[in-house]
Amino acid sequence: MPTRHDAEEAITTLLSYLENDVNREGLVDTPKRVIDSWDEIFSGYGMDPKEILDSTFNGEGYDGIVLLKNIEFHSTCEHHLQPFSGQAHVAYIPIERIVGISKLSRIVECHARRLQNQERITKGIADDLEEYLAPLGCAIIIEAAHGCMRCRGVKQANALMTTSAMRGVFFDKPEARQELFQLINN
Repeated sequence: MPTRHDAEEAITTLLSYLENDVNREGLVDTPKRVIDSWDEIFSGYGMDPKEILDSTFNGEGYDGIVLLKNIEFHSTCEHHLQPFSGQAHVAYIPIERIVGISKLSRIVECHARRLQNQERITKGIADDLEEYLAPLGCAIIIEAAHGCMRCRGVKQANALMTTSAMRGVFFDKPEARQELFQLINN
């Protein structure tokens, strides 16, 4: 496994591809700063979805939709190493157990803070909710703007990509899906 020193050397090599003088004042500490920032940006690799969703509480008979909407996230496209960011809406209908509200935000962060594509984030969150909460249904909707489309290639600065995963009653029952959309759009 490469060491931190190896990673910093790789960044120096990439910088030298772009810039003739990697020893100028503004670039001297750039490899260290890049690796420090990557440790934070890609911290999702050190997060465990089971551990995040393990803290549940008695639902006390609650059987309606639990929705946390407008969860801001930032991720990195695995194809171009460009940032993408947006909002996630995470919903589930509990059977017996509910999860702390911050855990819904943390599960989004767990998936977003890895080299990713939006479809995998969406599916991964839904898979984890199903596996660890066993709800009556869950729904994930993500809207994001992608740097790889905004600043290069087709240069579509205002384009938003939307992905969704509907499981259980949100997939089977149109009325549950309709109620969810009303809650999101309020």
